[in-house]
Amino acid sequence: MAHRGDDDEGGAREPAPRKLEQLPKAHLHLHFTGSMRHATLLELAERDGLHLPDALVEDWPPQLSAADEKGWFRFQRLYDVARSVLRTEDDVRRLVREAAEDDARDGGVWLEIQVDPSGYAARFGGITPFTDLVLDAVATASREVGIGMAVVIAANRTRHPLDARTLARLAAQYAGRGVVGFGLSNDERRGRTQDFAPAFAIAERAGLLLVPHGGELLGAPSARTCVEDLHADRLGHGIRSVEDPRLLERIVEQGVALEVCPVSNVALGVYSDPTSVPLPELLAAGATVALGADDPLLFGSRLAGQYATMRAAHELDDAQLAELARGSVRASAAPESEKSGWLGEIDAWLGG
Repeated sequence: MAHRGDDDEGGAREPAPRKLEQLPKAHLHLHFTGSMRHATLLELAERDGLHLPDALVEDWPPQLSAADEKGWFRFQRLYDVARSVLRTEDDVRRLVREAAEDDARDGGVWLEIQVDPSGYAARFGGITPFTDLVLDAVATASREVGIGMAVVIAANRTRHPLDARTLARLAAQYAGRGVVGFGLSNDERRGRTQDFAPAFAIAERAGLLLVPHGGELLGAPSARTCVEDLHADRLGHGIRSVEDPRLLERIVEQGVALEVCPVSNVALGVYSDPTSVPLPELLAAGATVALGADDPLLFGSRLAGQYATMRAAHELDDAQLAELARGSVRASAAPESEKSGWLGEIDAWLGG
């Protein structure tokens, strides 16, 4: 009997797919609270006697859709509930360390974790003390776990643009001291993206990477606004830029990387299933793509899971997966000397 993978004559067996957890990769799209382990959420809630909704307990991961305002409100409510379990400095340090451990286990060599300090300021003494705490936790976890780490400070689209300027100035103060980028998150359908341009100008003058969310819920026009008005270096998601060929061509020409999070795209109803996520079209156009997990706490899939999902959905070969990993490294804020070493390790993974 021929073994599985043998040809009809009992000849050479096709090589097994390489292990994705061994593929070096950078993680550029991971939200702070959303990085929390589910088990940690349950443990911290039990410690303080906090009641969690069923969607975060026995029905986890929750069934989500952001196709309308009600769906996004439910998603945001679950995120806010999860954030409420972070009550002490040790909780914050634990979250950061576990995020580092999880990425390292998935082959991550560099992690940029995104946080809006204003969402935690009331409990931790203000945006500056909280930022200090996060940066110290990141430095400690990076050193002890052995993974490169940095912070992206993000403003909230649902708040006033003046609040975003405050956060941009905060980010600028920490440029070169652990903060590498400035972002804009939450529901794309809220607020006017153009109104946040002054905040991004502050971050741009400080030399930070500009990484707003766009091109997901509102499609290609929101991605265009991020590129034209906010001068985006990377687009959080950016997946629906594929719907505007001229915009996609511009993105490729300008080297704007796309932080594609396929599992969350499907969970939020942007696409019906993984095979509908237009990753092959982006790659065929020459776009730089970095796969990200977005919010594993709510979507149930971490970094290597994004690669596995796209491998299965689009029958990606190992050369294509390696190129995705290269794109993530090149688009990161990691030191160039580190990038060179990691790119060599990716080549070794592919040739091994």
